[in-house]
Amino acid sequence: MNSLREKATKLRDAGYSYNMIKSELGVSVSTMSYWFSGRSFTPNDTMLERVRNGTSKVGHLRHEQRVKETRETLEKSRKEVGSLSKRDLWMLGLGIYIGEGSKTIESTRIVNSDPDVIKIAIRWFREVCNLDPENLILSLNIYPDIQEADAIKYWADITGLPKTNFRKTQIDTRINKSAKLRRKLPYGTLQIRVRSNGDASKGVVLFRKIQGWTKGVLNQV
Repeated sequence: MNSLREKATKLRDAGYSYNMIKSELGVSVSTMSYWFSGRSFTPNDTMLERVRNGTSKVGHLRHEQRVKETRETLEKSRKEVGSLSKRDLWMLGLGIYIGEGSKTIESTRIVNSDPDVIKIAIRWFREVCNLDPENLILSLNIYPDIQEADAIKYWADITGLPKTNFRKTQIDTRINKSAKLRRKLPYGTLQIRVRSNGDASKGVVLFRKIQGWTKGVLNQV
C-alpha cells in the first residue's frame, strides 16, 4: 500500500469524510470511493459537528432566501395595485358588505374583527355612502379577559370615531369558545351600525341601495 493511500486509510478509519481527506491530502473522491468500497465507516465527532453546522447554515440560508423572495413578491404586488379610485373603493367596500354585512333586516351594519377591514368599511361608509360620523354607531363583542376600556380605545383609534359613538358592549361568556380563538381576538369584534338620525336616505333607502348594488354585482358573476 502506498504512503498516500495509507494516510488516507488512517484518516478514513478515524472517521473523516472524503471531502475532509481530500482537503488534507489532495486525493480525489473517486479514488477514495474505489479504495474504500465496502469498508465500514463511522463518522467522528468533528465530522458530525460539521454536518450539524452545515445543516443549520443551509437551513438559515434557505429561510433568508424565502424571506427575501416573499418581501420582493409583496412589494411587486403592492405596486401592481396602483392608486385606489373611488370606484375601486366602491367595489372593495361592497365586497366586504357582501361577506360581512347585514342582509335580512333593513338595518345597515358590518361586523368584523380585522382592523384593516374595519378601516375600509369606515371609509366606504363615509366616502361612498356619504355618511357622517354621527351616523355610525359602534358596539363591541368581547371575551371576559379583555379590558373593555382598552378595546374601546383601540377601535376608536382604528375608526377615527369618538368614544361617544360606542354603545353597550356585549361580553361573550360561552364556555365552549376555545382559548385559541380568544387569543386571536385581543380586542374583540366590532359592529358598525348605521343610524339614519331621521334622514331616510341614510336609513332604509341606503340599505335598499346597497342591496341593489349587491344584486348588480352578483348578477354578473
